[in-house]
Amino acid sequence: MATNTVSLKLLIDTKGHKVLFAEAGKDFVDFVFTLLALPVGTVIRLLSKDNMAPIGGANVPHLLTNDESLAKKVYMCGSYHRFIADDPRAICPQCKYTLSTEVPYVAAQAITEGSSGGGGGYVKDVVTYMIMDNLEVKPMSTILCIAMLNRFNVKEVGTLQERMVLLGMDDVCIPKLLSTF
Repeated sequence: MATNTVSLKLLIDTKGHKVLFAEAGKDFVDFVFTLLALPVGTVIRLLSKDNMAPIGGANVPHLLTNDESLAKKVYMCGSYHRFIADDPRAICPQCKYTLSTEVPYVAAQAITEGSSGGGGGYVKDVVTYMIMDNLEVKPMSTILCIAMLNRFNVKEVGTLQERMVLLGMDDVCIPKLLSTF
């Protein structure tokens, strides 16, 4: 995804003053799963620098930042032996010099929007997902929505309100996001 914002649709019970669930697409679900997949040490390191950055092995479009300083860097032997490393202090096993010559890293291109496969990530692209307050994610369905209304004891559908929320890089802090509702 080329943009750094994502839309999220909330279903709110105005009588009970509660967000029942969020409706989201692949981009937001992949983003949440990427956050959940981060090791705790990485989260602490990212939060201590007052910024967040895309870290992780999944081929997921990250919504966190476009900071090019975070691009993967790889290094090779100055003698052009066929060894690379992500640390410029690594030693070439053939000539014993450091692998300190930086080479451009080319990432795989994302599959274009509108393709039927979804192209990587954690979930499929053609499905809308329901996200619960406990971060349980399920494919959206009419039966599931009715079951959720029963679970939350919603008697009047007139008390329900739909609210569209756009999230950007400044909104990715989950406690900050939850405090706005």
